[in-house]
Amino acid sequence: MSGLERQPTVLAAKFEAILPHLDERQRRLLIGAEAQSLGHGGIRAVARAAGVREATVSVGVRELDSGEVPLGRIRRSGAGRKRVVDRNPAVREALLTLVEPDVRGDPMSPLRWTTKSTRKLAEQLTRQGHKICADTVGDLLREEGFSLQSNAKTLEGKQHPDRDAQFHYLNEQARDHQDCGAPVISVDTKKKELVGPFKNNGREWEPRGEPVRVDTHDFPDRELGRAVPYGIFDVAANTGWVNVGTDHDTAAFAVESIRRWWNGAGRAAYPTADRLLITADAGGSNGYRTRTWKTELARFATEAGLTVTVCHLPPGTSKWNRIEHRLFSHITMNWRGRPLTSHEVIVQSIAATTTKTGLTVHAELDTNLYPTGVQVSDDELAALPITRHRFHGDWNYTLHPQPSREATAINNTPDQAQANRLDHLTRRSLQDPELTGMTRQRLSELIDELTPALEAQREDVLRARRGHERLVAPGTGAKAKLTPADRVLATVLHLRKLATMDLLGQLFGVSAVTICRANQEIRPLLEAHGPRVDASTARFRTPADITTFLASDLL
Repeated sequence: MSGLERQPTVLAAKFEAILPHLDERQRRLLIGAEAQSLGHGGIRAVARAAGVREATVSVGVRELDSGEVPLGRIRRSGAGRKRVVDRNPAVREALLTLVEPDVRGDPMSPLRWTTKSTRKLAEQLTRQGHKICADTVGDLLREEGFSLQSNAKTLEGKQHPDRDAQFHYLNEQARDHQDCGAPVISVDTKKKELVGPFKNNGREWEPRGEPVRVDTHDFPDRELGRAVPYGIFDVAANTGWVNVGTDHDTAAFAVESIRRWWNGAGRAAYPTADRLLITADAGGSNGYRTRTWKTELARFATEAGLTVTVCHLPPGTSKWNRIEHRLFSHITMNWRGRPLTSHEVIVQSIAATTTKTGLTVHAELDTNLYPTGVQVSDDELAALPITRHRFHGDWNYTLHPQPSREATAINNTPDQAQANRLDHLTRRSLQDPELTGMTRQRLSELIDELTPALEAQREDVLRARRGHERLVAPGTGAKAKLTPADRVLATVLHLRKLATMDLLGQLFGVSAVTICRANQEIRPLLEAHGPRVDASTARFRTPADITTFLASDLL
């Protein structure tokens, strides 16, 4: 801190002790002498420390410079021009109405959708009949506890109810892998960077008056384009690997980056490892909804012979991904203020990143093309060797290396084929307490309780549609596609968030529209008569997922 920056505190203490004992003229001369001794910026510093206007300090300076001895009457205490707020007390409330329209004032304030500078506030108050200048507006705002502040990023939005539980589960998986000597990596795509003579935030030491010249506009260079750094951070080894792409940030590019890390560093660092844990964000090229991410990971698992487990951070928590504050932040600090003029500059700057705690980073350029719009069908997704975990199978899943053709032939013996065959999902298996969240007896009682109400409700709907009472005996006509018991069961499974309506339609042999209609009929009855149905942490995409889930429960 410079001497001039320390002066306000010292001067304030001095003025507080001396000024009350001086008359008006003596006070002006004292503060004017202090401003002259400070030099450039002294008038403003003295004005703030003494709590007076800068014009008052300037008058004291001029009186000292004139060399004349001012004579005449010294005003008595309280004399002189009154403050605007004393002459017009309503101006304070009018000002607060303008600056706080959502809390204390008019929601239709003319300044609600514009910058509330002291100049604009003074202009608006003058239009309302309160003549005031911008400096006085600033003084009043400070008296009311206002100050110039920027936005603060503190609101995180709606949190997922299983957010903390997912972090605990992720940490358990990481400890389990590390205890067994298996690698744990955190992956993500760093902010895409413009390549060329563009401004890069931050400052570097340069000769005075000779800053690095960059383009005035940040339009991407057609030849150089953008750099896409995809990072892999090895948690245990405290090492980073960054694959700098020149094309699109796709799932294929993300998995290729992991493949390069494993072949270039991971295999040598973990020669006996047979499994790998990847922690990733919930969205982007490595998001849990991205089908290509799973298919490419399955291919990598087979190539590397690794059992690859993926645990995604809950939605909205990407800032807590370890790679953000253990790798990416240090890269940003390392190249701050330096234009990234070429891909070589980016790669070398990343590779030169180190920390006092021992972080080392490897970087390389990836010039391969990664086309967008790659589609993965439902059949291809269902054929993946993937096991979704019992806790949030959408966020946590494991991809297994597929066996060789010889092993497949051996396993396809009649006995083995029978053992590997997926059991048909009967209604009884769908009534498993692990799926419904209630005992079979309680589910049966719930069905018996809701069936009469459902039939009465259905009859009321038909009566309103016909406009008269039933003319034929109950039970005649077209049969319902789902029995009352199936409707209740399908609604319970949907409220448990186990599966989509499309998957439920496959399980019950009907369309998703039929499941949706059953859900609309049963939900009001459940809310009125039935128990509360809590959401499950398991998620299923195919019937095979449910079969695997129930089979693991029996082991």
